[in-house]
Amino acid sequence: MEFVARSHAEEELITVYEIGKILNSSLDIKKTFRESLNVLVTQLDFRRGMILLKETEHDLSVFAAVGLTPEEASSGHFRSGEGVIGHVFANGVPAVVPDISAEPLFLNRTYSSQPPDPAVAFVAVPIRVGNERQGVLAIDRIRDDAGAFRDTLRVLSMISTLLGQALRLRQNVSAAQQEMLLATRRPHQKALHINKVVGVSQAMQEVFRQVHQVGPSRSTVLLRGESGCGKEVIARAIHDLSPRAGASFIKVNCAALSETLLESELFGHERGAFTGAVAERKGRFEQAHGGTLFLDEIGDVSPAFQAKMLRVLQEREFERVGGSRSIKVDVRLICATNRNLEKMVVAGSFRADLYYRINVVSVFLPPLRERREDIPPLVAHFLERYNRENGRSLRLQPDALRLLMNCYWPGNVRELENCIERTATMATGDSIQALAFPCYKDRCLTQLLHYREKDDAVAPAREEAEAHALPEPAPAVEPAVPLRPQGERERLLWAMERSGWVQAKAARLLNITPRQMGYALQKHGIEIRKF
Repeated sequence: MEFVARSHAEEELITVYEIGKILNSSLDIKKTFRESLNVLVTQLDFRRGMILLKETEHDLSVFAAVGLTPEEASSGHFRSGEGVIGHVFANGVPAVVPDISAEPLFLNRTYSSQPPDPAVAFVAVPIRVGNERQGVLAIDRIRDDAGAFRDTLRVLSMISTLLGQALRLRQNVSAAQQEMLLATRRPHQKALHINKVVGVSQAMQEVFRQVHQVGPSRSTVLLRGESGCGKEVIARAIHDLSPRAGASFIKVNCAALSETLLESELFGHERGAFTGAVAERKGRFEQAHGGTLFLDEIGDVSPAFQAKMLRVLQEREFERVGGSRSIKVDVRLICATNRNLEKMVVAGSFRADLYYRINVVSVFLPPLRERREDIPPLVAHFLERYNRENGRSLRLQPDALRLLMNCYWPGNVRELENCIERTATMATGDSIQALAFPCYKDRCLTQLLHYREKDDAVAPAREEAEAHALPEPAPAVEPAVPLRPQGERERLLWAMERSGWVQAKAARLLNITPRQMGYALQKHGIEIRKF
């Protein structure tokens, strides 16, 4: 058998490789660091080796050592900048001491004795975790060749890098374990509930938290969100959580009345104030005295009537139509709108002073398509209520639920409720399948109203400038094709739903390449639905 002598460079490479394997074998750095030192000292014929780690911001001590007695290791404490090791730690620069007996900075704290001849050399390199110095790797050796220090520094620098990576991994794992431990000890935050409101998603839980916080106060609340997302139910919940829960909750839809009728409805009128005013009548502000007044669709109030409302909101004082006596009321106001009031203020169609009066606490209600986790419990709630009211026992099949989960729901919860009731009414058996829904055969009214352009339908918090908009889709060919949406994400969803979530077909609808389509879907985080 023939033995081949290894060169010094090969020995160094093998040493680094073996130490890398040891450090990757376990998260117990006390064990792996000592084993690594043992390989280092044995393979490269060093006399002693030690690893010192930071204890505090300015102190470090021996963590693992080979060739030192326990007493010698226990005395290895250094301050930053103290001795050779302290200087390496403080400055982050390796140090080479050719002869420790001739170096005044060498403190010799871990050496009980040293051979007088030949001289002992000492080499130390910093251990870093990222940009932070966490310790020092140090060895000593019998000096035999001054030119070998360069090779020693190189291999020690590589090993110190491996030690730093092992320290980083250990710190990350320790932090994760600590977080898990705190999470198990921390009392679990219970899901919040609001009467008559179904919401298990994170978005709705945040709304519930805001409602529970603002409910007990006297602050005016502005509810923002698309039509059909439950603003009136949330307004009722705020009233029920307030000290006024036992008093009246009066609601007025401002968009349903003309300016003249709205003034009489809110402020009341005196007898003979106008034709048909045969008796004195209290307005909604008076009826809500001591309670809560909910003004829905506040963004549809005319500019002329906005000025009349401003005094009432400022002073809680008004006169009835045809009267001259001032009436004071104690009313908490909750307003709601699906319009972009900020754009209306800029355009001059909504008074800025009135905007500031009603927008004290703003609560945004997310659309149903942004909280799809709530669709299954909402469907179950609506179907259970239908069964109870109509004496039936309908069940929803999984394919039907998947269909509902993939709908865009421009009408939000109100549309979902209508869809469930309509489909349940027309169902012939005891189960509802996907085929039972009108949208499965392109007969859903939603498809005609799906993507109407609504400049004022979304609150400003949900609006983002489309810097890299997709090209406008080609004109419609079929008369029944819905209008295209204006936002990039909405166009993507529209095209995917129209094409049955086939990416290539959707790309053709938008007049772009499949590759561009795939990039756009990934950019907006749109998950491909599978039926």
